[in-house]
Amino acid sequence: MPESSASVPASSSSPHDASVVFREKLWPSFWIWLVAAGLSGAGILVFAPISMAAGITAAVVLFAIITVLLVLSTPSITVTAGTLRVGRASIERRFVGSAEAFRGSDATAERGTRLNGLAFMCIRGWIDPVVRIEITDPADRTPYWLASSRHPDELVAALSR
Repeated sequence: MPESSASVPASSSSPHDASVVFREKLWPSFWIWLVAAGLSGAGILVFAPISMAAGITAAVVLFAIITVLLVLSTPSITVTAGTLRVGRASIERRFVGSAEAFRGSDATAERGTRLNGLAFMCIRGWIDPVVRIEITDPADRTPYWLASSRHPDELVAALSR
């Protein structure tokens, strides 16, 4: 599966949101798929005393279930001219303030000690960089959104346009 795609043009129903400025799908990393395969292999250990065919069948079924769950729970980040969508959350771009990218220990601090308890988060543990997006809507108590991104600089640039 592709890790992400940035700056993908696409059409939308509203003329205000006519083109996608940035799009990224936060697919699980390679090591997550290895963990999924390992957990699925445990099905062999559980069902092998019954029969090896039952064990292999259990492993295949477990891997299929884990794959479906991982794919269905994979969020995306989409920036259009009029909206920002991060996972299930969406906001009009007029309420989006500054955006800042963090990597390494700064990203860890943003996810931990510097995190505001009212912030909206779309974090994936297998993606280190995060982007903090200020929310300027006076009716919204959420100070900012914190989102994982493999392309944080491109996301910040898209939000700055």
